[in-house]
Amino acid sequence: MDVIIIAVIIFFLAVLFSMLGLGGSLVYVPLFYWLGIDMLIAIPTALLLNGITASSAAITYYRKKMVDLQVAAPFVVTSIIGAPIGAYFTKFVSTEILLWILSIVLIFAGARMLIFGNKGAKNVSTNFTDKKKRSIIGIVLGFVIGFFAGLLGLGGGVFIVPILIALGFETKRASATSAFIVLFSSYSGFFGHLTTGHLDMTLMAYTAIAAFVGGQVGSHLMHSKMKSETIKQMFGVVLWIMAIKIVYGLI
Repeated sequence: MDVIIIAVIIFFLAVLFSMLGLGGSLVYVPLFYWLGIDMLIAIPTALLLNGITASSAAITYYRKKMVDLQVAAPFVVTSIIGAPIGAYFTKFVSTEILLWILSIVLIFAGARMLIFGNKGAKNVSTNFTDKKKRSIIGIVLGFVIGFFAGLLGLGGGVFIVPILIALGFETKRASATSAFIVLFSSYSGFFGHLTTGHLDMTLMAYTAIAAFVGGQVGSHLMHSKMKSETIKQMFGVVLWIMAIKIVYGLI
């Protein structure tokens, strides 16, 4: 498919993702694959686009003092280590296995959006004060999330947000802190793929511009009449449909 058409598709997806507070990598990887792009090219491209979206969101959240840097720090450090390792292992894992893992993640993400929507912790402290526990959780999960970010092209926000909510964070603060973490895991995974040589510079250039512009447009449409919870539930159904399509193609 022509790269211009792909860029246009990415633009409209980026508008939607930015309105939902998502990076978009959950859709970018299977989308690129269905458009005939090799998985080894689709993954780093998705990571780059995810990083661009997360960067824009993280800057805004940081300025509004919504990011908990103490909680984010251990996640960031180990995700930066785990992402390039995951990127390295992509050449040893078959496309079929990558698609099976991706379909499982899509099912999980779709369930989270359909069942939980925007619901988060209520009347719970947004900080868990046990620094040792906080550091251990961040170090271990940061590495795991970073590894799968590099392996599958996913930023990891779909896992980070529910983890932070379970630890007592209010949804908005969890999303803000997650965006900051995903920024690093996405770019670290992308740079890890630079060493593999599986890159399409033309595709990345056009889609990166489209994702950036779409993200800016979406941020200005945040006050849409449609509730974000409704959009998330619709998006959850889309993720399930995508997962079913992937599994159907594998069996």
